[in-house]
Amino acid sequence: MTIVKHLYISHMKDSVILTKEELLQHWLGHRTLTKRTLEKFPEKELFEFSIGGMRPFSELVMELLSIAEPGLRGIVQKDEKPYDHDLGLNSKAALLARWDEDTPKIISLYNQIPEEDFHKEHNLFGEYKFPIYSNLLYFIDNEIHHRAQGYVYLRALGIEPPFFWDRY
Repeated sequence: MTIVKHLYISHMKDSVILTKEELLQHWLGHRTLTKRTLEKFPEKELFEFSIGGMRPFSELVMELLSIAEPGLRGIVQKDEKPYDHDLGLNSKAALLARWDEDTPKIISLYNQIPEEDFHKEHNLFGEYKFPIYSNLLYFIDNEIHHRAQGYVYLRALGIEPPFFWDRY
């Protein structure tokens, strides 16, 4: 496993699949779609509706908010401060405002990471020691995963979610 990982990383250093800017634009597209998903929720259901023991969508959004900008800040500042998910946001308007506040911060922090550092390890939140590019992909993957849960909730509520492919 270590050999395969090393070969993969070594190969990626020699080939460009996505530029740094393209990866950021991909992530921002997902953030746009997640925001549109959040906007579709009625206030009450955003905080109370769940299926099969999953958390309400408001809690999933707060998790995303407590990972993306703080995680990037930790990478840039080389800080391993533990994850803190207690945001205290208790309205749809507050969640949307925080989402909008964090987006320019995410762009700024992301642009402070030198491209040559993407393969350096960072111990995200003092718990997840992986290369920086892997942490960035985790932010995106986690957002997609939780947005999909939101889609299930919206459909169960009889609300058509945004098209998953329309990220811009």
